[in-house]
This record gives sequence, structure tokens and C-alpha cells, in this order.
Amino acid sequence: MVGIAAWGAYAPRLRLSRKAVTEANAWVAPNLKAKGKGERSMANWDEDALTMAVEAARDALGPDDDRSHIASLYFASTTAPFADRLNAGIVSAALTLEKSITASDVTGSQRCGLTALGQALAAGGTALVAVGERRKARAVSAQELDFGDGAAAFVISDGPGAAEFLGRGSVTDDFVDHFRGDDGGFDYYWEERWIRDEGIVKLVPPAIRKALEVSGLSASDVDHFCFPSTFSGMAATVAKSVGIKPEAVRDNLAALMGEAGCAHGPIMLAHALEQAKAGEIILVAQFGQGAEALVFRATGEGTRPARGVTGSLADREVETNYLKFLTFNGLVDWEKGMRAEKDNKTALTTLYRNEDMILGLVGGRCRETGVIQFPRTRISVAPNNPAVDTQEPYKFAERRASILSYSADYLTFSMAPPNHYGMVVFEGGGRIMMDITDVSPGDVETGLPVRMVFRIKEVDEKRGFVRYFWKATPDRAAIAAQTAQAAE
Repeated sequence: MVGIAAWGAYAPRLRLSRKAVTEANAWVAPNLKAKGKGERSMANWDEDALTMAVEAARDALGPDDDRSHIASLYFASTTAPFADRLNAGIVSAALTLEKSITASDVTGSQRCGLTALGQALAAGGTALVAVGERRKARAVSAQELDFGDGAAAFVISDGPGAAEFLGRGSVTDDFVDHFRGDDGGFDYYWEERWIRDEGIVKLVPPAIRKALEVSGLSASDVDHFCFPSTFSGMAATVAKSVGIKPEAVRDNLAALMGEAGCAHGPIMLAHALEQAKAGEIILVAQFGQGAEALVFRATGEGTRPARGVTGSLADREVETNYLKFLTFNGLVDWEKGMRAEKDNKTALTTLYRNEDMILGLVGGRCRETGVIQFPRTRISVAPNNPAVDTQEPYKFAERRASILSYSADYLTFSMAPPNHYGMVVFEGGGRIMMDITDVSPGDVETGLPVRMVFRIKEVDEKRGFVRYFWKATPDRAAIAAQTAQAAE
């Protein structure tokens, strides 16, 4: 017996207004006006598929520093930052998982998120599956409005957990509905009717029927049917073709965040787990060079995430600046000024030797004095006791923190000016000078509660290398709690 013990999800805070996009492009594409309803999730400039997957995984794992129970890691994405570097290795380092784990990247189709989840369930043991997606779309395209950015994660363990795994069905067929070359550019799509009638309608139902057969269930037993598609009514059509009752078809969240590619099936599954009652059957399927279908029975047990899909969708800020969206996605060649003219070459030897500090935000704690510091050094910074080689690793990423001092700088280069940075102090000790992200002018003040997020620090455009580090962002849950307490 195997199942999902815990789950998590992440959607970027920024939500691009579709109306703002269609109005900006009305002069050239008035036909897109019909798509100008709702909003889509929009990654900040310092977010990508990997950083979002890390956030979803942290939501699933919880704040406990001890993650030694994770034996394997699967990272799934079609938009991973590196084509030849183990992206799962970066995720593992950010989460401070054990070096002894097995880790793999799963990619190649829009169903790879469910494929990774199916592989983890088949392998057994305690595993972490993290799925993230940030797809680019050409300006003034339907995909620009349909797409969204997001991530989901699941902890797999022996036993039923929150959702007992019942069965899996797969269909593999090189049906090319769209493709993206190895240049990492834009997707090229074929005709919609062909994709719908010859692809989805013919390839998805066999995978669903197989999964139900393996599970010993009939289609009428399904209480929650999750099927992402940018085609309106597609999930209902598939459900009808296999006999799933109409009321089981779940909202695909298109109006709230768009479709997050290979992460969207897992996101819909995570959303269903938040709402399913004990004993209810959840079926999730996704199309992509065939189809993947997984069946679960909710138990009402397991570990619920602190945020999940519901919390991530609620934590939102509407963005109406279409030019900002184009800039963040590298679709505008803009003048960055002389201050941006520097070589961002990364010293790979230094990165490796300090991996836990840079990617895991691991500092040091002196065994003799208890003084906590970042970075960790051979000599302790303890006043009057500069002890040597007495520091043990100390993890900062899940610690509560607040802003001691800060600056909002328009003189230094920033992708989202002004450049916010400051001194962050942690409960229990330790302080780090770091960037502050997901804020606007006026949001930051002394004493502001913050939490740590794993983000892009810089991009070496000359060599194609992405450098990651941790940043501070307002802890809005803590701020809301403070406000409520003050009101009482």
C-alpha cells in the first residue's frame, strides 16, 4: 500500500489581468477580446520553474528542518532552467535533503508531472515529487492569455496517508499537438480541432479506463475528475465519453491562474485533496504525447499544507502593467543602463564548496557559546570568544525573521526598481543582509515580519547560467495575525 502523505502548491503572487492584455493589444488583435476575462498567474522576474517547485515542496514538507526521511526526489518540468545539469540536484540542495538520496529530472511532455508522480508511487518508499512550470508565449498570442505559472509537490510514503493510490493508466503515442525546439523558445501549436478531436478525445479515455480497471472501479465511482485543458468544456467532454458524472468535473482554475503546463494536473490534484471527503475517489489525467491517469481514494488523514492551492490563490496582487509582464519574460529588449554592465560569471568552485550556504541558506552555530551566524566560518564571531572550528550547521530558511533596516535604491540596477534590500534578523539569533522581493515602494518598514524564499539572484546571459540564492519577502500570514491581535 502506498499513497500521498502530504502535498503542497505554489502560485506566484502576481496575477496579470487578462483585460489589461487584451486592451493593450486591441489595435492589432481585436479577436482576443473574448479572452479578456479573469487573470493568469505571473511569475516575478526572479522566479522560474525550479524556484516555484522549491516553494511547493516546502509547503508539502512543512517547517521541520529534519528532512532525512526523504529517500528520493523527482523534479518534473518542461521549462527547467538547465538542459544539461541535474535540476533536481538544485532543488535537493535548496531543501537541504540528504546527499544519499536518488534524484532525477522528468521532462518531455505536458504529462510529465503526473508521470513523475506515477513513477514515485510505483517505486515505493518515501519520495518527494516536485513539479514546476513557467512557459513563455509570444506576445499577442492566445497562449499568452491561456498560460499560467505554478507548481505542486507531493510526499509519497508507504501507507495510504492523505490519499491511497489505487491505480494508474498510461497511453504513449507520438501525437504532436505542439512542440518546442531545443533552443528553449516558444511552443509551436497545430490546429485546435485536430488536437481536440484526434488527440485528446481518442488518447485520454483509454488511459482513464485502464486506471479505473486497475483500481477495480467504474467511471461512476469517481467523485473528483481533474483534467487540465485550455479548450473550454474539454474536461466535461472527456468525462462524458468514459461515463464520469458531470458534477465530478472540477474547475480547472483557468479564470484564477490560467494553465500551468505539466504542473497543472498536479495542481488540480492538490486542490482536490484540500476539498475531498474521506472515501471519495479522485481521478487526475493529463494529455501529452499520449495520456496519464492516476486514481486515489481520499482518507481524510495525512498532513495538510499551510498554504496549498487555496492559500496560494488567495495571496494575490493584480498586475495591470502589461509591459512589466513582457519585460519579466524577456520579450522586450530594454535599455538597462551602465550600472547593469558587469560580468556575472559564477565561480563554480566557490559555489560547490559553499553549496549548503548558498543554496540551502545554512549558517553556523557555535557549540561553545551558542552564537549563530551567517556565513559559517572557522572562527566564531562570538564576542570575547573567537573559538576555532566549533561551528555546526544551522538552517535559516524556515526561521521566522523581520526587517531591522532597509533601503529602496533607484541607483543600483534592478529588474523591478527600486532595489529593496536590508538587514534581516532571525528569531533565535543570526542576521543576514539580503534582497527583499515581492514588494512595491512603501511596503517595507522596520520590524516587518518576513519569510525566506528561494529565488534567482542573477542570470549570466553570456554563458546561460542561472545563479540562485535566498531572499526575504513579507510574511503576510504573520502580518495578518499581528493586525488581528492588535484589533483585539
